[in-house]
Amino acid sequence: MTRRAALGITVLVILAGLALRLGPWHLPLTTHHYGGGILWGMMLYALAAAFRPRWWGRYACLTIAGAAAVCVELSRLVHMPALDAFRHTLVGQLLLGQIFSPWNLLAYAAGIAAMAVLVRPVVRPGNVNRGNRITSLDSRPRASDASCPSVPSGTAGGER
Repeated sequence: MTRRAALGITVLVILAGLALRLGPWHLPLTTHHYGGGILWGMMLYALAAAFRPRWWGRYACLTIAGAAAVCVELSRLVHMPALDAFRHTLVGQLLLGQIFSPWNLLAYAAGIAAMAVLVRPVVRPGNVNRGNRITSLDSRPRASDASCPSVPSGTAGGER
């Protein structure tokens, strides 16, 4: 997946999260709250995929996104006047939240796992997306690489 594609996915997930959290949908509280947590986890994975080094694969993105989710959730246990004042703003509520809940970690994990499954074919170590074709730094031939039939010996240029 290209960085541009991962960033595009990130923007779409952020817009979906804002629509869910700020829109007048009159959804049940659990859908509103945990739906936002799932989207937030998806965003973390997409950001990890967007800014990953080339050699990182899906498991590295899972690890980084999961660690970020745990750090942000645990930061809710820290109370300082400036941090609490930021948490009371709209941006602070959307980015950090206010109340620690282990259930939030489950919602984040569900979102991270969902995004990992959605982008699974394109986040592999060493892969670079060039147009519509994914190439690998591994140059070993594979059975699927045989794109043309073998030419019988004794014929020139494939003539039969």
